[in-house]
Amino acid sequence: MADLPESLFKNPWWHALQTRHSHFAVSVGNACRYPGDVVPFAAVKTPDPTAIQQLRSLLEPGESVWIAGKGPAPEADLECLQMALAENITPPGADRELTPLTVADAPEMVALTTLAFPGYFRIRTIEMGQYYGVRAGGQLIAMGGERLALDGYTEISAVCTHPDHRGKGYAQSIMWQLVRNHRRDGQTSWLHVGAANRYAIELYLGMGFQIVRSVTLHQVSKMEL
Repeated sequence: MADLPESLFKNPWWHALQTRHSHFAVSVGNACRYPGDVVPFAAVKTPDPTAIQQLRSLLEPGESVWIAGKGPAPEADLECLQMALAENITPPGADRELTPLTVADAPEMVALTTLAFPGYFRIRTIEMGQYYGVRAGGQLIAMGGERLALDGYTEISAVCTHPDHRGKGYAQSIMWQLVRNHRRDGQTSWLHVGAANRYAIELYLGMGFQIVRSVTLHQVSKMEL
């Protein structure tokens, strides 16, 4: 069985920013956030009005960030699943050459992820962990890497393939490379996926990831009353 302890994963952004990602943290009181050019995520220690107001003080006018929990307008919430790779799954060996991506590749990475999930991958997201890509004709056509980092747990994120090159197994190859790295380093591989993204969920289930829990995110903005 895969396990993501609720003590960490009910509010993983908070715990990441307090530990392995503390160098990213922009904080005041019981609120903290990632810089806007890293990712649009933030956290409060507890969702009380004071902490939410502290969080708003960290935002630019018109800016919004996602935090764990249900918001005042349910139709604006984002429903996700947390999934983790079962411990008894042995990752296969490498089946293709992957290119380690660097900050020099960030503009291409933003352009590619914008086709799949616009706004979530930013110019400095690559600083959150290791990323790999596949190139064809010099063009970045597939990628994936690491996002949230907790003690013992590293998130796989930003896995996407250009629409013209899907169905060739690039996503699985990249994910398995990340899993092999995590197993080498004693980390558990896990991820977030939109609850409505049935294609991705079936892909991850087929690889041996298990659904651990559902989580809700909602947006907090500078202009929100």
